[in-house]
Amino acid sequence: MNHPHKTRQIRAWAFYDWANSAFATTVMAGFFPLFFQKFWSVGVDPTTSTARLGIANGVAGFIVAVLAPLLGAVADSAGRRKAFLLFWAGLGIVTTGALFWVAQGEWQAAFWLFVGGTIGFSAANIFYDALLTDVARPHDYDRVSSYGYALGYLGGGLLFLLNVLMYGNWKWFGFKDAAEAVQISFLTVALWWALFTIPLARRVVEQLPAQRLGLAAAAGSGIRELAATLRRLPKYRELWIFLLAYWLYIDGVNTIIKMAVDYGIAIGLPASALIQALLLTQFVAFPASLWFGRYAGRHGARRGILLALAVYTAATCYAFFLDTALEFFALAVTIGLVQGGVQSLSRSFFGRLVPEGHSGEFFGFYNMMGKFATVVGPLLVAAVALATGSSRASILSLVLLFVVGGLLLLLVREPADGKTQGGR
Repeated sequence: MNHPHKTRQIRAWAFYDWANSAFATTVMAGFFPLFFQKFWSVGVDPTTSTARLGIANGVAGFIVAVLAPLLGAVADSAGRRKAFLLFWAGLGIVTTGALFWVAQGEWQAAFWLFVGGTIGFSAANIFYDALLTDVARPHDYDRVSSYGYALGYLGGGLLFLLNVLMYGNWKWFGFKDAAEAVQISFLTVALWWALFTIPLARRVVEQLPAQRLGLAAAAGSGIRELAATLRRLPKYRELWIFLLAYWLYIDGVNTIIKMAVDYGIAIGLPASALIQALLLTQFVAFPASLWFGRYAGRHGARRGILLALAVYTAATCYAFFLDTALEFFALAVTIGLVQGGVQSLSRSFFGRLVPEGHSGEFFGFYNMMGKFATVVGPLLVAAVALATGSSRASILSLVLLFVVGGLLLLLVREPADGKTQGGR
C-alpha cells in the first residue's frame, strides 16, 4: 500500500495526463484535422490537405525525435525533469491558444502553430513519462501508468464533449457560427492544459542526482552521457530490442490517432459522425485502460501489449473496407478498447528496463522512437495518398508495423519488478 504522500504525488502526476490529453483529443485528433481541411485549407483538394497535415505531424515529430535523448540526458544531470516538463508544456499551451486568432485560409500560420503545439506536447511527455519512476515503485508501474492514461481519456473526453456541444449547437453558446465555436475550443484546450498542470507543478517531487549540475554544465554532461549511452546501448539487449519493436508498432498507433478523422473525411463520411465517434473512443478507453492495468498485473505487460496489437491488426484491415458512419463507430469502439492499453503498458514495461538514475535519458530514447514513428507513419500516409490518389490505399501498410513490432516484442523477456537490465 502506498504512503499517503506518495499517493498524492501519483494523483498529481496522473492529472497531467488529464491536462494535456485535451490537446490530443480536441486539437490533434479532433478539430484541427477537420478545421485544417474545411477552414484553413478551404478550396484545396482533400488529398493536398491530407499531405499538408501529414507533413506538419512529420516535421514536429522529427524535431522532437532529434532533441529527445539530449533533453532527457540534460534533465537527468541537472535534476530538472519537472522544470523541463513545465517549459515545454508552456510552449504547447501558448501555441495552442494562438490558433484562436488564425483566420480562414491562413493554412501556413495554422501549420506552424500546430507544429509548435505538437512539439510542446510531445517534448513535455518525455519528462512526464520519466517522472513515473519518481512517483511509483516498480511493482506499481503498470497500475500507475494505466491510471494516468485512464484519467487522460476521461479528462480529454470531458473537455472534448463540451467542445463537440459547442460545435454542434453553437447558437446555444451565443457564437456567430460553428467556426467560431471551433476557434474558442482551441482556447479552452490551452486553459484546461494550464489549469490541470498545477497539481504536478506543486506536488510531484523528483529524485535528484547525487551531484546536481547547473544547466550549462548539465548540457555538457548530458552530451557526454548521451554519447556514453549510445556506446552502451547494445549491452542492454532487452532494452534496444524493445525500442525497435515499440518504434514499429507505435508508428501504426500514432498514425491512426492523428489521421483517423482526416481519413474519414477523405472517404466521404460526415464530419459530425467522425467527431462523435472520436468522442466515443475517449469514454470507451477510460475503463479499458484501467482493465489493461489489472490484466498486466495478472498476466504481464508484454502479453497485454500483444493482445492490443492483435486487435489493432484486425481493426486496420477492417478500416480498409468501411463505407458507412456506423462502421466507423464500430471501428472507434474497437480502437478505444486497446488504445490506452498499448500506450500505458508500453510505458510501464519500458520503465522496468531503464537503468536506475537514467530515467530522463532513456525515456528520451523511448520518446525519440515514438516521435520518429510519427515521422514515418504520417509521411507514409501522405506519400501513398499523393502517389495513388486514394486515401484507402495507404491504410494496409500499418498492418506490417503491428505484426513485425509484435514479433520483435516476443524476443524481449518480461522484466522482474525492482530489477533493471544490462547487469545493473
